[in-house]
Amino acid sequence: MHCAVVGAGAWGTALADLLARNGHDVRLWAYEADVAEMINSRHENSRFLGGQKLASSLVADNDLLRALAGAEFVAIATPSQVTRAIVKQARSALIGDAPVVIASKGIERGSLSLMTDVASEELPDATVVALSGPSFAAEVASCQPTAVVAASASPDAAELAQRALSSPYFRVYTHTDVIGVELGGALKNVMAVATGIAEGLGLGFNARAALITRGLAEMTRLGVALGAEPGTFAGLAGLGDLVLTCTGSLSRNRAVGVELGKGKSLEEALAGRETVAEGVVTAQSARDLAAREGVDMPIVDTVNRVLFEGQPARSAIAALMTRELRAEVDA
Repeated sequence: MHCAVVGAGAWGTALADLLARNGHDVRLWAYEADVAEMINSRHENSRFLGGQKLASSLVADNDLLRALAGAEFVAIATPSQVTRAIVKQARSALIGDAPVVIASKGIERGSLSLMTDVASEELPDATVVALSGPSFAAEVASCQPTAVVAASASPDAAELAQRALSSPYFRVYTHTDVIGVELGGALKNVMAVATGIAEGLGLGFNARAALITRGLAEMTRLGVALGAEPGTFAGLAGLGDLVLTCTGSLSRNRAVGVELGKGKSLEEALAGRETVAEGVVTAQSARDLAAREGVDMPIVDTVNRVLFEGQPARSAIAALMTRELRAEVDA
């Protein structure tokens, strides 16, 4: 197929490279002109995905509408808070029946919409697919075994994405629970900030395991309140992505948390980073969404207090540990 990938950060570049290696004709839209030039001339994206040689057939373009022209398959991999603006700009170039795969992970500030909802609102005629799961871009680009989920209300669209992206090292499962798959991908970033904070404080594996497990409970509670299937959070887009992002050394969100735990301010923790730590952006939206739904999310609340309200990391973790005693399972 003729494919277009929108967003040449680490994840967008890895997906474009994957599609190109699968034999598709791929154009990758890069916001940064130097990134497009580098991909075309040197077949690498050292700015966002250093150390990876990209498929020689992959073509990058700095012009969004030109990159999208004639695309039969489109993947969006932009930072969550600019996704609406970019999708709106792309609308005129999209073929009506071309499936749109949303690979961005987050909750839009203000509207509290998931990324597939944002795309559906701006592209009412498009069939939207959510792509999520445990997948560090650098490992995908280096052909390390990876398994993810493509979820859509349209089984045909999910299966098309499955066929387009699957390879001997990249396995795609289909799913119908779009809300659960997307919410898992967004919320795990907030939980990774929390586990990073604990690590930065010098806390042990016990604390990390507790945060991951209770974080999964929070994610499931909010998901069920929004209509997701609880079982989705035990799968690749829930537990799988949560464990990877909370423990993996390549996790940007965990790394930011580590710096906060060591006593740095948010500004200091983010200084000099080219890539976006979506957990920082999503933390506020997740807290607002939980408040709207009447769902208790103490870890999300704690991350927000450390990030935006100046609470010292050590006292924030202590407050989590001394909350009112309760049963593990909700009645």
